[in-house]
Formats: sequence, C-alpha cells, structure tokens
Amino acid sequence: MSVDGLIEEFGVMNAVGVDRDTREAVEAFMFREAELLDGGQFREWLGLLDPDIRYVVPVRTTREDSAGWVGAIAHWNDDYTGLEMRVLRGETDFSWAESPRSRTRHFVSNIRTTAGPGAEELTVRSNLLFFRSRGDSGRWELLSAERVDVLRRTDDSLRLARREVLLDHSTLPIDNLSVFL
Repeated sequence: MSVDGLIEEFGVMNAVGVDRDTREAVEAFMFREAELLDGGQFREWLGLLDPDIRYVVPVRTTREDSAGWVGAIAHWNDDYTGLEMRVLRGETDFSWAESPRSRTRHFVSNIRTTAGPGAEELTVRSNLLFFRSRGDSGRWELLSAERVDVLRRTDDSLRLARREVLLDHSTLPIDNLSVFL
C-alpha cells in the first residue's frame, strides 16, 4: 500500500488550507508536545491526547513490487489505554528498555496544516528528526519520519486524535522503540 493509500485509508486526505491563527495554534501545539516529550513529562503529554486516539507506527518494507508498507502489522498500534500503560510502566522499576532513561530531542519541521476529515478536525503533516542518547557513552541514535496527525478542536484547545508515524527506515537503526515519536 502506498503512503497516499494509507493516508486515504485513515481518512485524512484534504487539500483545503487553514488561516494563519489556526496554523500558528497548530505549530504551538506541536512544539509544546515536543517539549513535554523531551522533558519526560509524559503524564502531561497524555493531557494533549483525545480519549479516542489511535497511535500507529506501521512497518515499512523495501521491495520493488510493493508500495512500502505492511498494512497488517505495526511497530505500534495503540489507543489511549495502551499509551497510558506505556507511560505508567515507564514510571516503574520494570521499564528495562528505558534504563538508563533516554535523553531525547524531537525536531519537528515542515508543518503543513489542512482541514481535516471532520468539521472540528485538522490534518497536520510534519517531518520528524528524532535524536536519542543514553547513559554515559558517546553513542547516539537518529530516526527520521513523516508524521500524519489529526488534531481535534475542543472548547479551549487542540487534542491529538490520530498519529501515524511513517518511518523512513525499513530496518530500525536504534536499540528499541520505547519512546514516543
């Protein structure tokens, strides 16, 4: 399945632009989210999520006769409860994948906002460069991806209702995928 096919399947394809105030609010939301994730404020990050969120990181393949994505499996395919459980597990002594805890930077760029699939929704495409270091070694890890998000307007804020992280890697160049992208 192609990237456009995945996007159409999840109902986020629309080419209608948005006004400057909306675009600035979306950018502020995206940068605040990155700040919370990089600061390890994961419970506060949960507050940015819509209760019916779907967070998907599909598996990418490299084949000449394929569009590049495996539709049936994913690195992550979580709802709010799954994301909350990841946050809660990270606060325990049993979060071995995050021991020592990752030091991260989310570099979010090329933010493009259009009208979303629903009346109170926005589709946001962005590029992500994710940096991680751990422990005292000089070793570090990078991931790059395109994120396709649906933000839902509420009375006083925006909420992340859907995130699809389209990694540029078919083989992950990191030890584990224990971090939020």
